[in-house]
Amino acid sequence: MCARFDVTPRTLRYYEYIELLQPRKDGRSRFYGPREVARMKLILRGRRFGFSLEEIRQWLEIYDQKGDREQYEVWIDKANRQLDLLASQRADIDNAIKDLRALRDETAEILRKMD
Repeated sequence: MCARFDVTPRTLRYYEYIELLQPRKDGRSRFYGPREVARMKLILRGRRFGFSLEEIRQWLEIYDQKGDREQYEVWIDKANRQLDLLASQRADIDNAIKDLRALRDETAEILRKMD
């Protein structure tokens, strides 16, 4: 699992601790089946999209408790909210870049005038 997903054993143990993963155990060894592999893909994708581990855990729990349909409906709602948040963050970054470029250009102009 570590090599496949480029994560540390500590990460896997933490995900197990917070109940995102539930590998089969034999002594100190852990065995990750297809279910855990699929969940790990969803966890990493969710993190890439900016979801917290708790949000991901709650979303995965819906499948176990209520099935596909409810999980899909919740996913659409969460995705819409995250898309709005990411768009807002992108607008903030675009404005910061614009302001920084303007300040850089003003400073460069001051330097040119000093020569």
